[in-house]
Amino acid sequence: MSFSKILIANRGEIACRVIRTARKLGYATVAVYSDVDRDAPHVALADEAVYIGPSPAAQSYLKIDAILDAARKTGADALHPGYGFLSENAAFAQACADAGVVFIGPPASAITAMGDKALAKRRMLEAGVPCAPGYLGGDQSDVALTAEAKKLGYPLLVKAVAGGGGRGMRLVRSDAELQQGIDGARREATSAFGDGTLMLERLIDNGRHIEIQVFADAHGNAVYLGERDCTAQRRRQKVIEEAPSPVVSPAMRAAMGQDAVAAALAVGYRGAGTVEFIVDDKRNHYFLEMNTRLQVEHPVTECVTGYDLVEWQLQVAAGDVLPARQEDITLTGHAIEARLYVEDPYTGFAPQTGTVAWWQPERALYDGVRIDDGIRQGSVISSFYDPMVAKIIVHGRDRDDAIRRLRAALANTPLLGLKNNGRFLSDLVDHPAFRKAEMTTTLIDQWLEQGEPLLQAPMASDAAWTVAAVASAMQHGKDPAEGWRANSVAAYGFQLQTGDMVRAVRVLPDRQGAVAVTMDGHTTFARVLQFAEGVLRLEITGVAQTAIAVFVGADLHLAHAGHCHVFTEVSAFPNADALKDASRARSPVAGKVTQVLVVPGDEVQEGQQLVCVEAMKMEMWLCAENAGTVKAVHAKAGDQVESGALLVELEIKKDA
Repeated sequence: MSFSKILIANRGEIACRVIRTARKLGYATVAVYSDVDRDAPHVALADEAVYIGPSPAAQSYLKIDAILDAARKTGADALHPGYGFLSENAAFAQACADAGVVFIGPPASAITAMGDKALAKRRMLEAGVPCAPGYLGGDQSDVALTAEAKKLGYPLLVKAVAGGGGRGMRLVRSDAELQQGIDGARREATSAFGDGTLMLERLIDNGRHIEIQVFADAHGNAVYLGERDCTAQRRRQKVIEEAPSPVVSPAMRAAMGQDAVAAALAVGYRGAGTVEFIVDDKRNHYFLEMNTRLQVEHPVTECVTGYDLVEWQLQVAAGDVLPARQEDITLTGHAIEARLYVEDPYTGFAPQTGTVAWWQPERALYDGVRIDDGIRQGSVISSFYDPMVAKIIVHGRDRDDAIRRLRAALANTPLLGLKNNGRFLSDLVDHPAFRKAEMTTTLIDQWLEQGEPLLQAPMASDAAWTVAAVASAMQHGKDPAEGWRANSVAAYGFQLQTGDMVRAVRVLPDRQGAVAVTMDGHTTFARVLQFAEGVLRLEITGVAQTAIAVFVGADLHLAHAGHCHVFTEVSAFPNADALKDASRARSPVAGKVTQVLVVPGDEVQEGQQLVCVEAMKMEMWLCAENAGTVKAVHAKAGDQVESGALLVELEIKKDA
């Protein structure tokens, strides 16, 4: 099974990560790309690249024929699927085998056995692996699912039997939520995986999500490489992962590891896989599913074991024996991975689209810090794919050391130009619930409902306001011919806004570069030291400090003291179109319309659902802000819409 050239059937940070290890081992690499990814980093990083279709994944990264044709064109004799897309598609694995291309993953039979969650659960029960109670039946009618749900009791999970990554999954806590959960899970599963078959599973409430990394070769050997704790999640999507788990004892690790290996052997597994468990408050573990691929969070396992798991994948795919035996595998230190998403955690984690105005991760690459990314400064983030754009990984001598390193790394890797969860991640790992290992898989969702301060947009400090005022004044004092100069701050009076706060600002410079910034009757003195390529060095009340300040149109995106804010100069002539208007329902993001529930003439009540827009693996509903009558509908299911697009017009009731 020798091979020399590997096609990576994926994109973003995982494609870049696989390419780096392949290159280290002397393999040639081939990237594939869609329209929107034509200039993406993974395309430039590979030795060759092949265009495979339009931006929607269904027309490019999910097209088996196009990907295999790219392998044929380039002479690639092996294929790495990454994660997501076709990585757990048995038909794809079989198509590779039929085409004489080595699939760097498990055999199609193992993917089939574990890819169907209901079938996998049956196999695990046969193998003696503990499983949570659930319904795995073939009757998929709403009547049958409703009856089985009542038998199981609430809370429960409605889950797609195909796919993974949190897609096609709904948490249901009562009869009133059940039908909507069934409809939503079935619709999302059909869209993402082409299979709307569902299963039900009793939710282990207040549980922890702990998974075991397993590896098997073609010679009958299988090992586990410790566990990862992935409990910190929002909407069933992981946010923070760490290894080892802060709640797992050596005896528990051994028991879970042995069950995970039994699961792998039960399906004739080969390559990298992850067996996911839910752990209750008594530390009992129950099988959830097996992901037959490399996981997003594999770097934390690499950090604590010292092994390159992609290198292991390539060795196993080539027919080699596993590089280590179970007794050789030890865990050293503590590793944490934070997923950087382009989403706004302060507005319900709404995904964002736009252009990356600042991203220089190399500024944070100290000892113990690793950053896996698939973007660069100037990259355009679209609505077509997952909102995760980078992973910040740290390795420390213990958990406290790792948390400190992660907060520093996040502060040193600001992503500007789009709202993102960088500040939230830093605050989350410093939260008492995380520090004390008291997270559960639903805690962040509960915080969202309860108004937890962690999920409320943080206020900008007075120092950040001062920096923003100076940068804005410099923007007005810029000489187009000469660029920035040390004395280019203009005398200027204006209003600045960030979030809901507006402050009147007066900036008065002198000839020596000193600046007096007056806000709310208080004056702060600053001195500009340097402003070049977005890096602003200045001295405030005698203390020199550094900020990142970039303008995107009229907006100043500022990173200062580990926090990011967007400042806007308030115009004396506001745009009437920007004012909130309850009669015009606009799309909150760029995405695809999946449902339209109203037609012109319909009477609607306040809070009634109008249109559903899907973007970056998340469904968002537009609801009526007031009671009224539908005047016009400007979209239909399947339409791609831009952020802010007018979707529904309402005539508001006068007494509403």
